[in-house]
Amino acid sequence: MTEERGDIIEHSRMPDGSPEKKPEWLQERLKWFSSLQFGFFIHWAPYSQWDCHESWPLVPADKWARPDNMKCWAERGRDLERFSRDYWNLNTTFNPVRFDPDEWAQLAEEAGMRYLTFTTKHHDGFCMFDTAMTDYRITHPSCPFHTNPRANVVKEVFDAFRKRGMAISCYFSKSDWHSPYYWSPDYPVVDRNPNYDTQKEPERWAKFVSFVHRQIEELMTQYGKIDILWLDGGQVRPPRQDIKMAEIAAMARSHQPGLIIADRTVGGAYEDFITPEQKIPDEPLNAPWESCITLGNSWKFIPGDEYKSPAEVAAMLEGIVANGGNLSLGIGPDSQGVIPAEAAERLREIGSLIRR
Repeated sequence: MTEERGDIIEHSRMPDGSPEKKPEWLQERLKWFSSLQFGFFIHWAPYSQWDCHESWPLVPADKWARPDNMKCWAERGRDLERFSRDYWNLNTTFNPVRFDPDEWAQLAEEAGMRYLTFTTKHHDGFCMFDTAMTDYRITHPSCPFHTNPRANVVKEVFDAFRKRGMAISCYFSKSDWHSPYYWSPDYPVVDRNPNYDTQKEPERWAKFVSFVHRQIEELMTQYGKIDILWLDGGQVRPPRQDIKMAEIAAMARSHQPGLIIADRTVGGAYEDFITPEQKIPDEPLNAPWESCITLGNSWKFIPGDEYKSPAEVAAMLEGIVANGGNLSLGIGPDSQGVIPAEAAERLREIGSLIRR
């Protein structure tokens, strides 16, 4: 996720100030999306091996992501260069041999969930799918898991949840800090944005835009029916980070008719629904929405995380749905691919409560 903790951005508006009207087919799809009500949000990648936030400690400006008591940070002398080097190499030790997407899907079903959002790629650029665009992926020989029959994790996960009748929301970060066309090796990294002037180096930026478009097209053509394209990295927007969203939307929908898009925190024509993070709006919004909230305190697996009670989650879900929203509940599997036993048990209890 991002540090834009729960920002609610207005959708695009007509000249008279009224909300822009969506095409009729999209309005119908968004009604269907709202009917799903309860979803499962899974953050998982090599960062599950450490006790850090997902991706964010790599950003020099985001000091909040490197607290002094974070074990993996303290063990590296709180030295960002050393930390970053070891973080980028986490793929070489990632071998989640207990990964079983059917168990995840069964657990989601028992919890009463009706759709899945899965991180195909977070901001650090590591791909949990078999992309042809980078070696920084789970199916590359540098990752020990690449020989596993289930190495193409995104395919395995999407197939398992689809088999249980669940809708698929494909999370993808528009930013990619591993790409030399986003964070160039020619300049120091400062913050989460490109570390060069995209308007002075349009050719470099154009290579990044092409990279993003081609990865999204892989996801839209090689992984079955996709219902939602959930785009993170809200800083990637015009004018300085123009990713050509109109072209992305047209391409994605040519392969996936009826696709809903969440260009989160950007507003405008391609934020079909709003995604407040770790927050529940006090009143109904002027558009479809989905509160993204973690069961524990972290999006990714953290040893000893403290989880919300089943009763608290059930009440939260009831209130969100009453105001016209969805709840997407976040849980991170551990480095072996296992959802922690305590979290799993709470999900089952949540399912029992909401079925009463």
